[in-house]
Amino acid sequence: MKLSVSGRAAAAAVVAATTLLATGSLAGAAPATPDVAAAPDLPVANVKAHLSQFQSIATANGGNRAHGRTGYRASLDYVKAKLDAAGFTTTVQQFTSSSRTGYNLIADWPGGDTTRVVMAGSHLDSVTAGPGINDNGSGSAAVLETALAVSRAGLQPTRHLRFAWWGAEELGMVGSRYYVNNLSSANRSRISAYLNFDMIGSPNPGYFVYDDDPTIEQTFKTYFSGLGVPTEIETEGDGRSDHAPFKNVGIPVGGLFSGADYVKTSAQAAKWGGTAGQPFDRCYHSSCDTIANLNDTALDRNADALAYAVWTLSS
Repeated sequence: MKLSVSGRAAAAAVVAATTLLATGSLAGAAPATPDVAAAPDLPVANVKAHLSQFQSIATANGGNRAHGRTGYRASLDYVKAKLDAAGFTTTVQQFTSSSRTGYNLIADWPGGDTTRVVMAGSHLDSVTAGPGINDNGSGSAAVLETALAVSRAGLQPTRHLRFAWWGAEELGMVGSRYYVNNLSSANRSRISAYLNFDMIGSPNPGYFVYDDDPTIEQTFKTYFSGLGVPTEIETEGDGRSDHAPFKNVGIPVGGLFSGADYVKTSAQAAKWGGTAGQPFDRCYHSSCDTIANLNDTALDRNADALAYAVWTLSS
């Protein structure tokens, strides 16, 4: 779903005003710039192309992309190759969990104020039961496509941009916690925002926004308001994804979610469509979480909201 140029400009103005009024950690952010108005509409076909690669990787590696398995490392190698070719500086961080080696992938875009870092991240691992295309290929593919859009645009943000793909989230946010715990206090203080994307293409979707940092929250709400899509506060996954380690050390966090195994209510179905009385994702943590287990509209809207937030908060 695409905002018109005039719609994006209007949304940017609202974000700028909200930023100046917010009491959160980003309250000192600069007003929105023309780059915000030019935040890209990410082709959902591009996001789905990455997901098809994750599906193929899982199929070729025992049906999953789980921590410590060959499918996880192949997924990381795929993402890393795309980022290296696009001009990012990539770092693979190694850790151990459950007697298996895990990996985080960190990608930094050159330039921007490195004392004010905006991060966007997602977990790249699946459970062992299936390929994990919605959970969390969807978030990983959208973060990757946003990073590639930064490169295509030659973006020169005011703040430094960093993207991350976490390992072993399904074992308890192990990779993201390892990353945060190994940051110096000075480097923690340099991260002005961490945006998390875990399950954003659920087949019976809702539109949920984290209610943590008020400026980040309002940025996402403004985007969806511009589409005429109502949102709700995210509660199902609160504290259960990779934003938690960042939040626990005082870093401002936010993110998006389209629902897991909670059941969609009649009121939510009236608001968003879909099927009341059924889970947002009936294939959550199951073998049927395949490339067929997606809602393209939700994936498209959430990916575009991700890009909009990256452009806005880094300006």
